[in-house]
Amino acid sequence: MAVRDCQNAFAKAAAADGIVLVPASVPWLNGRGHLGLSGIDPGVIAALVAIFAALEGRPDELAGKPMRLLSGDFLHASSGTFIEVDERQHFTSHRLVTLDLYPNAATVGFDIEQYRAFCRELSPKADRDFAHKAAAAFGPGGRPRQRAYNDALRDLVTPAMGRPPIIRVAAPDRDGAAAYERAREQLKALL
Repeated sequence: MAVRDCQNAFAKAAAADGIVLVPASVPWLNGRGHLGLSGIDPGVIAALVAIFAALEGRPDELAGKPMRLLSGDFLHASSGTFIEVDERQHFTSHRLVTLDLYPNAATVGFDIEQYRAFCRELSPKADRDFAHKAAAAFGPGGRPRQRAYNDALRDLVTPAMGRPPIIRVAAPDRDGAAAYERAREQLKALL
C-alpha cells in the first residue's frame, strides 16, 4: 500500500457522504513543537515539555529545527476541525506514554481509553514500524518517538488555540474506507 492510500480512501468515503476534507496545516503547528509556540496555556506547554522529556527528546536539536509547518491529515474547513486517520504506526508504546501524560483536563476528540487499549495491543508490532529511522530531536531510531510527540502536540495545542479538539480515527488495518464507516456517525454528528 502506498503512502497516503489509507487517508485518500478515508477522504473519498467522506466526500461521498458530503463531508469535504482539505489538507491540514496551520502556522502554530510547526517543526519546533512546543518551542515554536507562544501565547498559549502554560499548562499545555508544561505537559508537552514533560512528554518530550519522557520520549527522550533532545531540546537543543528541537530548538534548531526550522519553523516548517507540521502538516496533518485533514481539516474540515467549515467547522475548523482537524481529523487524523491513525494507522498502526501510531499505536506504539511511545504513544501510550504520551496519552498517560495528558493533563486530566485535556479535551480530546477521540476515546482516549480505546487508544490506550490499541497501543497495548498493537505496540509489539507497531514499535518496530520505522524504528530504524532517525528523527531530528529524537536521534537514531527516534521516528516512532517523534510521531508520538507530534500526535500529542496536535492533540493538546489545537484546543488551546481555540479550535475544536482533533478527531482521531483509528485505522490500524490501513483500510481508510472501513475506518470512515466506523466513524461515520460520530463525524456526521460533530461536523
